Amino acid sequence: MKESLPHMKKPSKHLEEETLSTESIFQGKVVSLQIDKVRLPDGKTATREIIRHPGAVAVLAIKDDRIILVDQYRQAMGRCELEIPAGKLEPGEDPMEAAKRELVEETGYTCGRLELLHSFYTSPGFADEVIHLYVAHELQEGDAAPDEDEFVELLELTMEEALEAISQGRISDAKTLMAVYAWKLNKLTGEFRV
Repeated sequence: MKESLPHMKKPSKHLEEETLSTESIFQGKVVSLQIDKVRLPDGKTATREIIRHPGAVAVLAIKDDRIILVDQYRQAMGRCELEIPAGKLEPGEDPMEAAKRELVEETGYTCGRLELLHSFYTSPGFADEVIHLYVAHELQEGDAAPDEDEFVELLELTMEEALEAISQGRISDAKTLMAVYAWKLNKLTGEFRV
Protein backbone atom coordinates (compact mmCIF):
# COMPACT_ATOMS: atom_id res chain seq x y z
CA MET A 1 0.00 0.00 0.00
CA LYS A 2 1.31 3.45 -0.95
CA GLU A 3 1.87 5.93 1.82
CA SER A 4 0.69 9.50 1.48
CA LEU A 5 3.35 12.13 1.08
CA PRO A 6 3.56 14.08 4.35
CA HIS A 7 3.23 17.47 2.63
CA MET A 8 0.17 16.40 0.60
CA LYS A 9 -3.23 16.97 2.11
CA LYS A 10 -6.71 15.95 1.06
CA PRO A 11 -8.66 18.24 -1.29
CA SER A 12 -9.75 21.40 0.46
CA LYS A 13 -13.55 21.70 0.66
CA HIS A 14 -13.16 25.38 1.59
CA LEU A 15 -11.84 26.12 -1.93
CA GLU A 16 -14.84 24.68 -3.78
CA GLU A 17 -17.14 26.87 -5.84
CA GLU A 18 -20.92 26.49 -5.80
CA THR A 19 -22.65 26.49 -9.20
CA LEU A 20 -25.55 28.95 -9.12
CA SER A 21 -26.64 28.69 -12.77
CA THR A 22 -25.56 27.23 -16.12
CA GLU A 23 -26.28 28.71 -19.54
CA SER A 24 -25.70 26.63 -22.65
CA ILE A 25 -24.06 28.79 -25.34
CA PHE A 26 -23.09 26.35 -28.09
CA GLN A 27 -23.67 22.67 -28.96
CA GLY A 28 -21.30 21.34 -31.64
CA LYS A 29 -20.41 17.91 -33.03
CA VAL A 30 -17.37 17.62 -30.76
CA VAL A 31 -17.68 20.18 -27.98
CA SER A 32 -20.22 22.32 -26.20
CA LEU A 33 -19.72 25.62 -24.41
CA GLN A 34 -21.49 26.73 -21.27
CA ILE A 35 -21.26 29.70 -18.93
CA ASP A 36 -21.56 28.89 -15.24
CA LYS A 37 -22.27 31.50 -12.59
CA VAL A 38 -20.53 30.41 -9.38
CA ARG A 39 -20.28 31.50 -5.78
CA LEU A 40 -16.64 31.83 -4.75
CA PRO A 41 -15.29 30.72 -1.37
CA ASP A 42 -15.40 34.36 -0.16
CA GLY A 43 -19.11 34.67 -1.06
CA LYS A 44 -18.64 36.78 -4.21
CA THR A 45 -19.86 35.55 -7.60
CA ALA A 46 -17.96 34.98 -10.84
CA THR A 47 -18.52 33.39 -14.24
CA ARG A 48 -16.73 30.34 -15.65
CA GLU A 49 -16.61 29.51 -19.36
CA ILE A 50 -16.52 25.72 -19.67
CA ILE A 51 -15.98 23.53 -22.70
CA ARG A 52 -17.55 20.06 -22.42
CA HIS A 53 -15.85 17.29 -24.40
CA PRO A 54 -16.67 13.55 -24.58
CA GLY A 55 -13.08 12.56 -23.87
CA ALA A 56 -10.41 11.07 -26.09
CA VAL A 57 -7.82 8.34 -26.40
CA ALA A 58 -4.20 8.36 -27.54
CA VAL A 59 -1.82 5.52 -28.31
CA LEU A 60 1.93 5.29 -27.79
CA ALA A 61 3.01 2.68 -30.34
CA ILE A 62 6.64 1.62 -30.70
CA LYS A 63 7.71 -0.69 -33.53
CA ASP A 64 11.36 -1.67 -34.09
CA ASP A 65 12.47 1.05 -31.63
CA ARG A 66 10.57 3.76 -33.54
CA ILE A 67 7.56 5.74 -32.36
CA ILE A 68 4.60 5.69 -34.74
CA LEU A 69 3.27 9.19 -35.42
CA VAL A 70 0.90 10.88 -37.81
CA ASP A 71 1.47 14.26 -39.43
CA GLN A 72 -1.83 16.13 -39.57
CA TYR A 73 -2.93 19.69 -40.26
CA ARG A 74 -4.50 21.29 -37.18
CA GLN A 75 -6.77 24.22 -37.99
CA ALA A 76 -6.65 25.58 -34.42
CA MET A 77 -2.84 25.76 -34.65
CA GLY A 78 -2.78 26.87 -38.28
CA ARG A 79 -0.13 24.25 -39.15
CA CYS A 80 0.74 20.57 -39.28
CA GLU A 81 1.66 18.75 -36.07
CA LEU A 82 3.34 15.39 -35.48
CA GLU A 83 1.17 13.43 -33.04
CA ILE A 84 0.64 9.96 -31.66
CA PRO A 85 -2.55 8.31 -32.99
CA ALA A 86 -5.56 9.71 -31.14
CA GLY A 87 -9.23 10.50 -31.39
CA LYS A 88 -12.38 11.31 -29.49
CA LEU A 89 -14.58 8.84 -27.71
CA GLU A 90 -17.98 8.07 -29.16
CA PRO A 91 -20.91 8.17 -26.69
CA GLY A 92 -20.69 5.14 -24.37
CA GLU A 93 -17.55 3.81 -26.07
CA ASP A 94 -15.02 1.92 -23.98
CA PRO A 95 -11.70 3.86 -24.06
CA MET A 96 -9.62 0.73 -24.73
CA GLU A 97 -11.79 -0.18 -27.73
CA ALA A 98 -11.56 3.41 -28.96
CA ALA A 99 -7.76 3.28 -28.68
CA LYS A 100 -7.67 0.10 -30.79
CA ARG A 101 -9.99 1.73 -33.34
CA GLU A 102 -7.94 4.93 -33.60
CA LEU A 103 -4.66 3.03 -33.94
CA VAL A 104 -6.01 1.06 -36.90
CA GLU A 105 -7.82 4.01 -38.52
CA GLU A 106 -4.85 6.36 -38.44
CA THR A 107 -1.90 3.98 -38.87
CA GLY A 108 -3.16 0.58 -40.04
CA TYR A 109 -1.47 -1.07 -37.07
CA THR A 110 -3.28 -3.51 -34.81
CA CYS A 111 -2.00 -4.57 -31.41
CA GLY A 112 -2.23 -7.71 -29.32
CA ARG A 113 -2.44 -5.79 -26.06
CA LEU A 114 -3.00 -2.27 -24.74
CA GLU A 115 -1.78 -0.97 -21.40
CA LEU A 116 -3.28 2.17 -19.84
CA LEU A 117 -0.48 4.55 -18.95
CA HIS A 118 -2.56 7.36 -17.49
CA SER A 119 -5.75 9.36 -17.91
CA PHE A 120 -5.34 13.12 -17.67
CA TYR A 121 -7.22 16.40 -18.11
CA THR A 122 -5.94 18.48 -21.01
CA SER A 123 -6.94 21.96 -19.81
CA PRO A 124 -8.80 21.82 -16.48
CA GLY A 125 -9.02 25.60 -16.23
CA PHE A 126 -11.75 25.67 -18.90
CA ALA A 127 -12.38 22.16 -20.29
CA ASP A 128 -13.44 18.76 -18.93
CA GLU A 129 -11.69 16.74 -21.68
CA VAL A 130 -9.90 13.64 -20.38
CA ILE A 131 -7.40 11.77 -22.57
CA HIS A 132 -6.72 8.10 -21.87
CA LEU A 133 -3.12 7.39 -22.92
CA TYR A 134 -2.35 3.77 -23.82
CA VAL A 135 0.80 1.88 -24.78
CA ALA A 136 0.31 -0.61 -27.63
CA HIS A 137 2.14 -3.95 -27.49
CA GLU A 138 2.57 -6.72 -30.09
CA LEU A 139 2.05 -4.49 -33.15
CA GLN A 140 1.13 -5.85 -36.56
CA GLU A 141 1.10 -3.77 -39.76
CA GLY A 142 -2.08 -3.37 -41.79
CA ASP A 143 -4.01 -0.85 -43.83
CA ALA A 144 -5.05 2.52 -42.43
CA ALA A 145 -8.66 3.67 -42.81
CA PRO A 146 -8.84 7.32 -41.72
CA ASP A 147 -12.17 9.13 -41.35
CA GLU A 148 -13.36 10.82 -44.56
CA ASP A 149 -12.39 14.28 -43.25
CA GLU A 150 -9.04 13.11 -41.84
CA PHE A 151 -5.87 13.43 -43.90
CA VAL A 152 -2.76 12.05 -42.20
CA GLU A 153 0.71 10.92 -43.16
CA LEU A 154 2.38 8.11 -41.21
CA LEU A 155 5.89 8.61 -39.80
CA GLU A 156 8.08 6.37 -37.67
CA LEU A 157 10.82 8.19 -35.74
CA THR A 158 13.72 7.05 -33.59
CA MET A 159 14.02 8.47 -30.08
CA GLU A 160 16.65 10.94 -31.28
CA GLU A 161 14.43 12.06 -34.19
CA ALA A 162 11.42 12.46 -31.87
CA LEU A 163 13.46 14.58 -29.44
CA GLU A 164 14.71 16.69 -32.36
CA ALA A 165 11.10 17.13 -33.55
CA ILE A 166 10.24 18.40 -30.05
CA SER A 167 13.15 20.86 -30.07
CA GLN A 168 12.06 22.11 -33.52
CA GLY A 169 8.44 22.56 -32.38
CA ARG A 170 7.09 19.86 -34.75
CA ILE A 171 5.89 17.93 -31.69
CA SER A 172 4.26 20.33 -29.27
CA ASP A 173 0.95 18.88 -28.12
CA ALA A 174 0.70 17.58 -24.56
CA LYS A 175 -0.31 13.98 -25.29
CA THR A 176 2.56 13.41 -27.71
CA LEU A 177 5.10 15.14 -25.47
CA MET A 178 3.93 12.94 -22.58
CA ALA A 179 4.18 9.84 -24.77
CA VAL A 180 7.70 10.61 -25.98
CA TYR A 181 8.92 11.27 -22.44
CA ALA A 182 7.21 8.09 -21.17
CA TRP A 183 9.03 6.19 -23.94
CA LYS A 184 12.32 7.83 -22.93
CA LEU A 185 11.71 6.92 -19.28
CA ASN A 186 10.93 3.35 -20.37
CA LYS A 187 14.27 3.15 -22.15
CA LEU A 188 16.01 4.27 -18.94
CA THR A 189 14.05 2.19 -16.41
CA GLY A 190 12.43 -0.64 -18.35
CA GLU A 191 8.97 0.49 -17.18
CA PHE A 192 6.24 2.51 -18.84
CA ARG A 193 4.99 5.19 -16.47
CA VAL A 194 4.06 8.85 -16.37
